[in-house]
Amino acid sequence: MANTEEKYGGATKLAKIFINSKLTPLLIVATILLGLFAVSLTPREEEPQIIVPMIDVMVMHPGASPEEVETLISRPLEQILWEVEDLEYVYTSSFHSFSLITARYVVGTNMEDASVRLFNKIATNFDLMPQGTLQPLVKVRSIDDVPVLGLTLWSDNYDGYQLRQIAGELKNELQSITDVSTMKIIGGRPRSLRVEPDPQRMAAFNVTTLSILPALQMANTNLPAGMFAQANEQIAVEAGTFLRTRQDVEDLVVGSFMERPVHLRDVATVTDGPDEIDTYTFL
Repeated sequence: MANTEEKYGGATKLAKIFINSKLTPLLIVATILLGLFAVSLTPREEEPQIIVPMIDVMVMHPGASPEEVETLISRPLEQILWEVEDLEYVYTSSFHSFSLITARYVVGTNMEDASVRLFNKIATNFDLMPQGTLQPLVKVRSIDDVPVLGLTLWSDNYDGYQLRQIAGELKNELQSITDVSTMKIIGGRPRSLRVEPDPQRMAAFNVTTLSILPALQMANTNLPAGMFAQANEQIAVEAGTFLRTRQDVEDLVVGSFMERPVHLRDVATVTDGPDEIDTYTFL
């Protein structure tokens, strides 16, 4: 028996002491009561607010390819942002004509201080950007911007353009649900009205792009034109309308030739369909 006792380790001997001790039930009860007391005092919240500041910075450089945007804007701007205090991660995406940079700060960083530091850092180093770069667009994000529910549409019979149109109809229906805040369609190919001028037809009608672009801009506007009172009501008047269909664009007058109006369909081809797929790279 003595030899058996000597083979026991320290943990086994300690367990035997508590198994045979009359204080063990009291210790168990005391531990349970202490745990219940701690649970009752611990603050709880159904939806705790976790402060994770995230800021999106969009920098436009019209006409630049994704490779040029990556080399001239994305990488230099990423190095500049790493100098900002409390910055934890930087995600960079380079697209055609613009760069999108997402800066994520350490959890608990004050949102206002983070946005001010980042904006000041970009403003003081913006002279390093290439000529033609537009002023950056800075948008603050938070943990509340994370989607609660995501729906995916897929089909073997419809392409990305048709699925996006179906998603638009579904979005209109879901927005009528109570307590739905914001909805956004991601993916697919959006609708696009493209105007492709024909140089030969433009020369025949003596029309240039300098007359086409202002005509498109002026026709695609909607401005307030005043108000008037009627039957104890104030009615707002708006002038102009937006171009909605291909027919609206084709009927647009872009000049005159031999005392006759020249429509856009006479000098250009207008197509209504899916937008072109942009090429982009991720860092």
